[in-house]
Amino acid sequence: MGETKYIFVTGGVASSLGKGIISSSIGKLLQARGYSVTIQKFDPYINIDPGTLNPYEHGECYVTVDGHEADLDLGHYERFLSIQTTKANNITTGRVYKSVIDKERRGDFLGKTVQVVPHITDEIKRNVKFLGSKYKFDFVITEIGGTVGDIESLPYMESIRQLKWELGPRALSVHLTYVPFLAAAKELKTKPTQHSVKELQSLGVQPDILVLRSEHDLSADLRKKVALFCNVEESAVVQSMDVPTIYEVPLMMQRQGLDKTILRKMGLPIGEDPALKPWKEFLNRRSNATEEVTIALVGKYVELQDAYKSILESLLQAATYNDRKLKIEYVQSEQLTDENVAEKLSKVDGMVICPGFGSRGVEGKFVAAKYARENDIPTFGICLGMQCMSIEFARNVLGLEKANSIEMDEKTPYNVIDIMEEQKAVTNLGGTMRLGAYECVINKASKVYEAYKEEHIQERHRHRYEFNNNYREKFEEAGMKCVGINPESDLVEIVEIPELRWYIGTQFHPEYSSTVLKPHPLFLSFIKAAINK
Repeated sequence: MGETKYIFVTGGVASSLGKGIISSSIGKLLQARGYSVTIQKFDPYINIDPGTLNPYEHGECYVTVDGHEADLDLGHYERFLSIQTTKANNITTGRVYKSVIDKERRGDFLGKTVQVVPHITDEIKRNVKFLGSKYKFDFVITEIGGTVGDIESLPYMESIRQLKWELGPRALSVHLTYVPFLAAAKELKTKPTQHSVKELQSLGVQPDILVLRSEHDLSADLRKKVALFCNVEESAVVQSMDVPTIYEVPLMMQRQGLDKTILRKMGLPIGEDPALKPWKEFLNRRSNATEEVTIALVGKYVELQDAYKSILESLLQAATYNDRKLKIEYVQSEQLTDENVAEKLSKVDGMVICPGFGSRGVEGKFVAAKYARENDIPTFGICLGMQCMSIEFARNVLGLEKANSIEMDEKTPYNVIDIMEEQKAVTNLGGTMRLGAYECVINKASKVYEAYKEEHIQERHRHRYEFNNNYREKFEEAGMKCVGINPESDLVEIVEIPELRWYIGTQFHPEYSSTVLKPHPLFLSFIKAAINK
């Protein structure tokens, strides 16, 4: 195709409108036309990465294959496009400033005064163009976090202005705004969108395409009005209404010709609309499913669904491919006790014991693991969830009453979960855990092998504590098998009780590698077991 094309996606009026979904949908439509596409997220906050951010602040922390802690939108990019992202796909203001300051300390600027323009903006531009120049993608889509008008996003807007000027027809701006409906007046109001676009124009950026987010259908006249006031072609004003699932958004954008508009504006041949057959088959299976499968999500952040975004999407994908509707029961582990566990969990088909850090809510996870084990409920423990399953087994099967993790109780006499040797000297919390993809060898005589159908796998990790190998023999003798082992470190990656229907814990995070067109085998197997129950 020649030189890389760049698409910038900005947001206005309000945050959380779904820039990540729109970016992913554009990427999906271009990819379906045969173009190579990647997406990157620029976050204006000063944290180096989201690794130390509270889930209440930021939702889940997504982990890339190369061990970078990233924004949850990268999960959308991977699930929609079936690509693998890396550290280069998520840049924060903290990373940008740290890079510039490091250069200044080395003397790279030869004594010049270091300023936002040009030094910070040059660093942002370098990161925008890095993926295109290194990997020769046809399209690089760059999503700018936050909302136009935010103080912290100003350097990014200035960088977009410069890049649009430098790249000419190779750069294009998509602006996502909100059109509110005033119930009292029974009217949709375009004024917030007009103000948002004027704010963008005042920064020197003219949007080429407007995507209008709304809960109501927008008339042709309303879209024409927006086009007139915002200096945008009528055909380049599209609406993004609420749909039953985010996976319908690419089809909604395709029906309005968003991909055609992008190609036309960039001087590329349009051709026929891609059929998106596998994508549509997935959506048809989802809409045609009538029977439900009920899964309990046991964790301390259940009131904040973005904290478990990848797990929820992985369960949804697996349920769809098993021709079931997914029903989630959110179980707050802090409130789970021996007295109320039957009331909360007796009617579910399966349960996921969620990952996390710290001692809050962990006793409730032990209660859930015990109830599931004793009542043979299909159970999937992920990271801390796997550790809780192991601790509960040690306490109630091995008779090690005070068994625990060093994370929860430094003085436990039975440290069945211990801190990793290389973590003992770590004082900084950011980016210091066992992160990214690691090898695992699976025991062929296990349910896990039946799911994967391969002996050597690679999965992503995010943890600081591990199963203590000193207890491995006792666990195996009592019925909990260590069926997945890292070949280099000999760390236990997967535990399983083969006598039960489906009772499996993984130290890694399989949810990070489940996509729409390639759901994760463990989630497929887990949902199938839950259905059979």
